[in-house]
Amino acid sequence: MDDDRSAYLDSVLIGGREPASIVVVDYDDAWPDRFEVLADRVRQALGRGVRRLEHIGSTSVPGLAAKPIIDMLLVVDDVQDEAAFVPALKGAGFELRVREPGHRMFRTPERDMHLHVYAVGRPETSDYLDLRDWLRVSSEDRTLYESVKRRLAQQQWADMNDYADAKTDVVLDILNRARLWRAGARPTVV
Repeated sequence: MDDDRSAYLDSVLIGGREPASIVVVDYDDAWPDRFEVLADRVRQALGRGVRRLEHIGSTSVPGLAAKPIIDMLLVVDDVQDEAAFVPALKGAGFELRVREPGHRMFRTPERDMHLHVYAVGRPETSDYLDLRDWLRVSSEDRTLYESVKRRLAQQQWADMNDYADAKTDVVLDILNRARLWRAGARPTVV
């Protein structure tokens, strides 16, 4: 990891970097139910402050192996207005882990959930949903993504962000096909 990336992570991670052993497991049919339990907690905490709440990431794709961490996308009016959501989410048992421009991330104390918070209109929200929806229909890209994740999980990582960074190229390739698909084209996996 280069010095600039290290400095950036040090500035946005609450609690600092944490050594990570990445475990990728076969898809678990209980993951959608776990999402619903967590989503209910978020909705109860924020009420009308929830503009959109979605199950994202690999645990949202039936048949895809994943880290057993439920990823969620929460869209709020203004992510910079932390008073509108941070205290309520903390009160519901979620810990603020990441504070970066345009994005906040919470997790459970058990570290089995990541709640990504963005404001309405942020392009990241479409990226998450396009990637999820494409992986649900493309068995070729599901297989490709799973093989990369399993290979990378065999390495030791100084922080989970390093593992995520290592997946960037394949995620961007898949996301490009997802965007073509969303636009009505017929993408081809190469």
